[in-house]
Amino acid sequence: MLATKQSDGYTRRSLLVQALCWGIVVFFPLFFYNPTDSWSVTLSRFMRSLGSPMSYMIVFYANLLVLVPRLLFRKRVNAFVAANAVLIIAAMGLTMGWWHLTADTFPIAEMHRHRPRGFFGPPKWPMYFQSVIMLVLIVALSVAIKLGQRWQHLEEARKEAEKIRTEAELRNLRNQLNPHFLLNTLNNIYALIAFDADKAQHAVEELSKLLRHVLYDNQQNYVPLYKEVAFMQNYIALMRIRVTSSVKIDTDISIAPDDAQPIAPLIFISLIENAFKHGVSQAGTGHIYVRLAKDGDNVVCEIRNSNHPKQRNDKSGSGIGLEQVARRLEIMYPGRHTWEKGVTPDGKEYYSKIVIENDSEVCHS
Repeated sequence: MLATKQSDGYTRRSLLVQALCWGIVVFFPLFFYNPTDSWSVTLSRFMRSLGSPMSYMIVFYANLLVLVPRLLFRKRVNAFVAANAVLIIAAMGLTMGWWHLTADTFPIAEMHRHRPRGFFGPPKWPMYFQSVIMLVLIVALSVAIKLGQRWQHLEEARKEAEKIRTEAELRNLRNQLNPHFLLNTLNNIYALIAFDADKAQHAVEELSKLLRHVLYDNQQNYVPLYKEVAFMQNYIALMRIRVTSSVKIDTDISIAPDDAQPIAPLIFISLIENAFKHGVSQAGTGHIYVRLAKDGDNVVCEIRNSNHPKQRNDKSGSGIGLEQVARRLEIMYPGRHTWEKGVTPDGKEYYSKIVIENDSEVCHS
């Protein structure tokens, strides 16, 4: 749809420019006529001058609409050159015929009757050569315009194909994220069943609150920020059930409850999963800090956790979450995000900070 609108706008602009240029070519000679001439003489000269613009238009539009797309673009160069040679000869014949017709029809013929005896006017061959050069330039101009139009259409098609490819990749990433998220959550609930059935039952209840966001809102490219905040808070509440009181969990979420700024759904959830995965030791200790705030119109998500890398035999995650975050940030916020992440020099804490810049076009769409 967007490509069609852009193409229509380009076509309208092109037609407007063509009409303006032809208007200048046709009416430009009027500025050089003697104002003392009678109206009949001025009209006669003007009508006679129309021969050249008419031949230019015929050559121009014959190439623009027929010869360039049907011959040149199909690599029939010899046929294109031959057709233009015939067309230029015919256009020159039309011009010559128009000059003779108007000389005999309009009052300007009276001026020719009073020319000195033996005066034959300027040499005709230089005039013919000049006409040929002008017509060749007209052909070149039509080729250039058609090439520009073709490039415009190809560029629009390329952008449309890129958009479709990107949307397909996003759908694929979302489809991967859903089972990934559910698998990790079910693993957490499974771990709870072994030592606290009541907590596991509560966890299933909390999980049901998250499914709507995962299954429905996640199918959109953007969701209101307040919905994503609610989802993150529910998820953290679910994860609190699993960990012991020895794990310190601090959250600093300072987003207005009605903030509807668009944000990619589940863009931060893998970071929170990663914090709970690596922030809790085998002994059940650790700390996790989650901050979500606005810096002007930019969204800032900062997560810090104690660094306790999982053992190789730990099957609690597949490790694809952070890769998905990086790829989704690339697609959804190209050139409009920063992501700082790593382990502190002492190796005790892992940090991750994402800043997403506001996109006014998305906000007002």
